[in-house]
Amino acid sequence: MNRPAILTRPAAAGGQQNQALFRIYVAYRSLLSVVLLIMLVSPNTRQLVGVLDPTLYVSVALLHLATSIPLVGFLSLRLDQRMMLAVFVFDIVSITIMSHASGGVVSGLPVLLIITVSASAVLIVNRTLATLIAALSALALLGDTVWLIFRGIQDVSALFPAGLLGALIFIVSIMVQAVAQRLGRAEELARNRASDLYDLQRLNEQIVQHMDTGILLVDSDSVVRVMNKSASTLLVPERPVIMEQGRQLAEYCPELALQFQHWKDTGLHKARPFAVSDDSPPVIAHFRELQPSSQRDSLVFVEDYSPVTQYAQALKLTSLGRLTASIAHEIRNPLGAISHAAQLLQESEDLSPGDKRMAEIIQSHSERVNQIVESVMQISRREPPKPEYIKLQQWLTDYVQHYLEELSRPADITLDCEYSDLLVEFDPENLQRVMTNLLDNALRHSKKETARESARIKVEMDFIGHQTLINIIDNGPGVPVADQGKLFEPFFTTVAEGSGMGLYLCKELCEINNAGLSYRPTEKGESCFRISLSQRAT
Repeated sequence: MNRPAILTRPAAAGGQQNQALFRIYVAYRSLLSVVLLIMLVSPNTRQLVGVLDPTLYVSVALLHLATSIPLVGFLSLRLDQRMMLAVFVFDIVSITIMSHASGGVVSGLPVLLIITVSASAVLIVNRTLATLIAALSALALLGDTVWLIFRGIQDVSALFPAGLLGALIFIVSIMVQAVAQRLGRAEELARNRASDLYDLQRLNEQIVQHMDTGILLVDSDSVVRVMNKSASTLLVPERPVIMEQGRQLAEYCPELALQFQHWKDTGLHKARPFAVSDDSPPVIAHFRELQPSSQRDSLVFVEDYSPVTQYAQALKLTSLGRLTASIAHEIRNPLGAISHAAQLLQESEDLSPGDKRMAEIIQSHSERVNQIVESVMQISRREPPKPEYIKLQQWLTDYVQHYLEELSRPADITLDCEYSDLLVEFDPENLQRVMTNLLDNALRHSKKETARESARIKVEMDFIGHQTLINIIDNGPGVPVADQGKLFEPFFTTVAEGSGMGLYLCKELCEINNAGLSYRPTEKGESCFRISLSQRAT
């Protein structure tokens, strides 16, 4: 998954093998030239070669050796059939001339033509050309024999061994061609199978690497040998996956290591969600043996549990929405009557100051209940989002200006965004509602702490998590640690006049737009609500 493929891509058809065989042939002809020259100067073999014309013999042998030098240079280049044909024709002519200078067939040198013909039958793909090489060899041998008989050096009986050798050359050429063709088909089949295996392996690697499920290969000592990209994202998003090979499973997540060890010891596993860290989404793990009845390597599958919880929450909210919508509708009618009666009481001139105060309390709480009913109705009739690509810096600039105009009172809101071309995908109407609620809270809490309404919007980039972060920061006292876990629960509020539905509704709007909302105090202790959006383009 993160290691190089075990298989390598097969080479082009016959290219490397033919080049290796041609190297062997070049080495053979070079060694042959040296041996033939040694035979001429050695006292024990000089009577076997060059007996008719030593000068011609030496000249051809040296030329044969000299031609091997440029051939060595051609070995690194792409082999050409015409070049090999020229080499084989040259070798046939050279061997024939050296055989002529040594006395013809009786010298034994024409037998070397069999090796040249065999090599041509293997290396030359065109069978007609390979057969032509055999024909040239046989004709050269017979022609040289006839010429020596004509000059009186040999008698007519020399034609029989020459003809027999020529026939043998043809037979060897045809047999080698048949074997080479069959081996070629087998090689092509093996190459195709290897190519299919290579492609299948690369396909499997790509599937495993890009699947949403994290996969880890863990050995019997709980050491992670291999992990895919999703596993790295879920367990160690801050470091590249290649750095995480060879570590203990407990270094990624102690809870995951405990579940794995329990499964190894008992063979039983009851999947239960857990979090790698406080800020990470819940995950769930499953374990499988790499090979049945093996206690060595195991596969660990780690999946993001957030979609399951979100789906369950969506089902719960759908049912709850229907129930609350009917309840809210039933509450609204008597609530309107109570509010209207309180208004009439306030207009009465016969009320005492105490009764007027009670009527104001009734009116105030009626408005608060009505606000709660409105929030519940918004959740129950929530429509699917209509996401659009938003140029974030320009959108935030226009939004802040519009927000301050509608606020109609002095307030200080600063925008810090250095990414002018940043694009995010979000429903503009939903984003506006979320930003309005968060800014209202920020200004209110800042005023309580500093007697001045101020807030700061800071846009940051999380390049590891591929997210855009919108931070809404205020100078308020902050949220106590005991209350931070309940911030986004419905009806939870720390303000007497609040309904406790604002942050809950904001989080719901973020989640249906594939974003997140969390509370993260800054390093300076400032309150900060963070919207995490998936980055689309920069």
